[in-house]
Amino acid sequence: MADVIDEKIKNYRTAPFDARFPNTNQTRNCYQNYLDFHRCNKALTSKGQDVSPCVWYQRVYQSLCPVSWVSKWDEQIEDGSFPGKI
Repeated sequence: MADVIDEKIKNYRTAPFDARFPNTNQTRNCYQNYLDFHRCNKALTSKGQDVSPCVWYQRVYQSLCPVSWVSKWDEQIEDGSFPGKI
């Protein structure tokens, strides 16, 4: 399984099509992948497991999201004021 994930990450170029977000506007896709990355990190860290599968979500949101949004969300997480459930 880790080999498959490593292969996908190695061949990664840009965010693939996601059927949950078929429209041109990818704002929700960006936000959802940001949440998924942090949820994955939190879940695997609490279990003491390797967090390398979470890298996929990080690469997708970094491809889709403007840097200003990500930095704002990171600041909100640090301050404890982030509106999403992580």
